[in-house]
Amino acid sequence: MDKFKKFTGSVVPLDRANVDTDAIIPKQFLKSIKRSGFGPNLFDEWRYLDQGQPDMDNSSRPLNEEFVLNDPRYQGGQILLTRDNFGCGSSREHAPWALADYGFKVIIAPSYADIFFNNCFKNGILPIVLNNEYVDNYFALSGGESALELTVDLEAQTLTMADGEKITFDVDPFRKHCLIEGLDDIGLTLQHSEKIRAFEAQRRAKAPWVFGD
Repeated sequence: MDKFKKFTGSVVPLDRANVDTDAIIPKQFLKSIKRSGFGPNLFDEWRYLDQGQPDMDNSSRPLNEEFVLNDPRYQGGQILLTRDNFGCGSSREHAPWALADYGFKVIIAPSYADIFFNNCFKNGILPIVLNNEYVDNYFALSGGESALELTVDLEAQTLTMADGEKITFDVDPFRKHCLIEGLDDIGLTLQHSEKIRAFEAQRRAKAPWVFGD
């Protein structure tokens, strides 16, 4: 998992509440467990006018021009702004995979479904919880001729606009550490690799038959 670094990115405003994981990445795309390749099918049923299927050539599919991901102002956006209860529905980890593969590093919402919220941290995405007043303000500022830009500083736990206006956000210290250091569950385990190897050697010496020796 890549280390989370301070960056400035544009905001993509998805003004919908209760966006479930089937909307984020529909069920027909769940066959793969590679964690990559899902970005073109993020929000597939809202993004395209036809029915998406695995291995389709997305470049030739008809676009829903009214959907936010197809708005030229928000191309290349790395910060998703949305409403309450984002990521509800099934617990599929493919949802944060699709968001990350598209290029989103940060999500801002008033609330999230618990499992989705946890899965974001495990896949290098920072889900920020802000109250509705701040979220409403960001939505209002995102509707101009150009996208709203925010600087995200995880170490300082701040969001800063181009004019210097800054707000702070809360994040669990352990999850913050994992994002900054780029540690997923496997990475955390591998931090103890020397102890694991020592245990395996000790175990092999005591019970060689377990290892087929």
